Amino acid sequence: MEKVVIIGTGCAGLTAALYTARANLSPLVLTGILPGGLLTTTSIVENFPGFPEGIDGYELMTRMQKQAERFGARVGFGTVEAVDLSRRPFGLTVDGEKVETQTIIIASGASHRHLGLESESLLERKGVTYCATCDGALPMFRNQSLVVVGGGDSACEEATYLTRFASTIYLVHRRDTLRASKIMAERTLSNPKVRPVWDSVVTEILDAKQDKVTGVRLKNLKTGKEIGLDCAGVFVAIGHNPNTQLFKGIIDMDENGYIIAKRGQETNVPGVFVAGDCADHIYRQAVTAAGMGCAAASDAERYLARLNQ
Repeated sequence: MEKVVIIGTGCAGLTAALYTARANLSPLVLTGILPGGLLTTTSIVENFPGFPEGIDGYELMTRMQKQAERFGARVGFGTVEAVDLSRRPFGLTVDGEKVETQTIIIASGASHRHLGLESESLLERKGVTYCATCDGALPMFRNQSLVVVGGGDSACEEATYLTRFASTIYLVHRRDTLRASKIMAERTLSNPKVRPVWDSVVTEILDAKQDKVTGVRLKNLKTGKEIGLDCAGVFVAIGHNPNTQLFKGIIDMDENGYIIAKRGQETNVPGVFVAGDCADHIYRQAVTAAGMGCAAASDAERYLARLNQ
């Protein structure tokens, strides 16, 4: 039986792993379908303390994992398929295997939000993508016009990254100003390759019949006017949905599916704790996720001390 199982290996999960490992709890850390979390798809992280020149997202997560493993954390490449929190110890089904644990730290993060268009679904991986650093350098996008949808830091980062490869980046946003941080917005809009398309939404991605992206249809929300725009790819960066479906009806959540912490980082189920983007819809930063991971680990350590005294 495990003392601590941590679900997720992003900043929150690996920080929780580091702290519980240093407390001699030998945590089992489960990667899920994206080891390292969404930060592994980020080319450069400039706002994580301790890296004045910035650091590659994948490298940062690799370092964090090695640091946790140094103190005894065990990283398992598996996905939690089912949970039973009605008994003690808790039961997990991980890739068909049963695991029992005294405590759980949920650090399952969030996933990319989709536009919800039928054409988007039909053309996913055929020119529609959610990760510029994963796909931006592909030959199909080089020296082509591309569309980035969104107005936050993620959209700006996607657009800026794509300027390395594309001829023109159309940044489509439903408002007339970006939601991104000031420095990120200024950097993006000052790039001559980036052309903002304000007050607009994508109503259709063309062309499913050709089995590739050839353009988009846009609607101006203020005038109602629709236009077509030629492009070879669409990069969607409109936010995230928390990866909490597994706990629906068991763990208390808000209306958007974010887990609600009750006592520190503990959930409504004693012995189950939460950290990171699956519980944070306000800050959603690597450093805040790491802080929540530290807090969840400390809470779990205290819980186990009371349980086993």
